[in-house]
Amino acid sequence: MPNKGKYQVVQGIISPVNDSYEKKDLAPSHHRVAMAHLALQTSNWIRVDPWESEQAQWMETVKVLRHHHSKLLRSPPQTEGPDHGKALSPGHAAVPELKLLCGADFLKTFQTPHLWKDAHIQEIVEKFGLVCVGRMGYDPKGYIAESPILQRYQHNIHLAREPVQNEISATYIRRALGQGLSVKYLLPDAVIAYIQDHNLYSKDSSRKGKSTQSKEGKTS
Repeated sequence: MPNKGKYQVVQGIISPVNDSYEKKDLAPSHHRVAMAHLALQTSNWIRVDPWESEQAQWMETVKVLRHHHSKLLRSPPQTEGPDHGKALSPGHAAVPELKLLCGADFLKTFQTPHLWKDAHIQEIVEKFGLVCVGRMGYDPKGYIAESPILQRYQHNIHLAREPVQNEISATYIRRALGQGLSVKYLLPDAVIAYIQDHNLYSKDSSRKGKSTQSKEGKTS
C-alpha cells in the first residue's frame, strides 16, 4: 500500500507453480504446497495460495497476477504484515496494490528472445510493478536501461538493497539434497522432515523428473 511515496507491506503470497510447468527436478505441486505451509507455520503475514498449482494447465505469470489482484480487491487483507503498526494515511489504506517479488535473475529473463510477450512485460510493470532483489553477477539497473519498456515504467520497479548478501536459492537447495548434502539451517526442520519422509529431491527421485521447458515467468 502506498504511503507518501512509500509502501507498507501488509501481506505476502506464495503461489507454487503448476505441475505442467515441467521444470527439471520440480516436486509435484501437492508436495510443494504442503512444504510451503510447513515453512510458514510461524508467519502471521505470508500465506500459501494453491490456486495456480490447482489449475488444469500452466498459467502465464501475468494471468496469475491478474487473479491475485482481483481477489485482493474483492477482499483486502488486514494490516498485519512486517510493517504492522506503522500508520498509513487514511486516503491510501483502502487501495492495496500487488507487486511481483523476484530476483535479478528473473528480471534478466525479460531479455530472452521469444520467452516473454512484450504486452505481458508491460502489463506486469505498469499495472502491478516489481520488487527486485539483487543477485550476485546480475545487473538489474543495466537490464532496466537496456529495455524501453522497463525504462518507461522504472518508477514501478523497486530494487531492494539487502544489508547482508544472501545467495541461497531453491535451485541450490535442490542440488544439495540431490547430492546427499545437509541443508540443516537452510530450511525449517519440519520441511526437512517432510522431504525425507517423502523421498523428495534425492538422486533416485530426480531421475524421474521431466526435462526443463522454456516457459515464461517462473524460475524456481
